[in-house]
Amino acid sequence: MTTETPTEELVVLLDEQGQAIGTTPKAGVHHADTPLHLAFSCYLFDAAGRLLLTRRALSKPTWPGAWTNSVCGHPGPGESLADAVRRRVGDEVGVRALGVTLMLPAFRYRAVMPDGVVENEMCPVFVATAEGEPDPDPREVEDHRWVDWADFRRAVLDGSQEISPGCRDQVAQLPQDPLAAPARAADALPPAAHV
Repeated sequence: MTTETPTEELVVLLDEQGQAIGTTPKAGVHHADTPLHLAFSCYLFDAAGRLLLTRRALSKPTWPGAWTNSVCGHPGPGESLADAVRRRVGDEVGVRALGVTLMLPAFRYRAVMPDGVVENEMCPVFVATAEGEPDPDPREVEDHRWVDWADFRRAVLDGSQEISPGCRDQVAQLPQDPLAAPARAADALPPAAHV
């Protein structure tokens, strides 16, 4: 464990049951022995039902340059996941997230990059509607585009769309029409997410 400084972004470390066991600086959490930590993913849709697909900045420590869902991030200690989603959506892609809805409360994944860096997260998945036109932060997003959800989902599931491993696994578990699907119960979230 390390001591927090005013500008240091922290992530919440978890045990195998999803209980918080401490924090660590985000800047150093991803490596060959990445500890299990709390994260989230969000799929942003526009008024026409199109998905905002993003390509991760080339400087990102995990999956640089990979196409993926709209926004990923980590809640800070004591921050609710819905608040973290709204914060990161604004920071990363420059829009407001409306109607933040929990879809996959218990999603978890571990993936290893070719260089040995590991992603190891309990990562609840949300959908939301974007208000405004995207103006992505280039430190986070290399490129972006609006895509038809049904076509995107089909391409991910048949393997013709190259996508980050976490996004691939999430799309396989998301409802066919996530905007029309009912919210999932928050009681299935990892215990550390109940703030």
